[in-house]
Amino acid sequence: MVVAGANVHDTKLLALTLDSIVVERPDTGNEHLCLEKGYDNPTGQEAVAAHGYQGHIRRIGEEKLDSVGEKRYPARRWVVERTLAWLYKCRAILVRYDKKVSNYIGLIQLACALLWYRRQRQLKF
Repeated sequence: MVVAGANVHDTKLLALTLDSIVVERPDTGNEHLCLEKGYDNPTGQEAVAAHGYQGHIRRIGEEKLDSVGEKRYPARRWVVERTLAWLYKCRAILVRYDKKVSNYIGLIQLACALLWYRRQRQLKF
């Protein structure tokens, strides 16, 4: 997780976000990364290439092409939106009261641990 000010564009944080991935993934040599149109610039493309991913960025002005007979997989952006909605139920995360970044990151980590604990208990029963 990377914390920055509200006025920092996402492409400037892409390399830091990819550096902060905790779970090591198996190196298959075929790692894919799907991004939004906002990352369609040299900074975003360099960050994707530097981390060894094959970037899938629909270019600005490019439309979706429906091919006949080809199996399409829907985007899973709702997973991110749902998780952020769960985190925003914590008032201290929604409105940042902490002045130190380390305190805010600790609060987000605690909220994530609490969410996963509740989710795990819910799945067991």
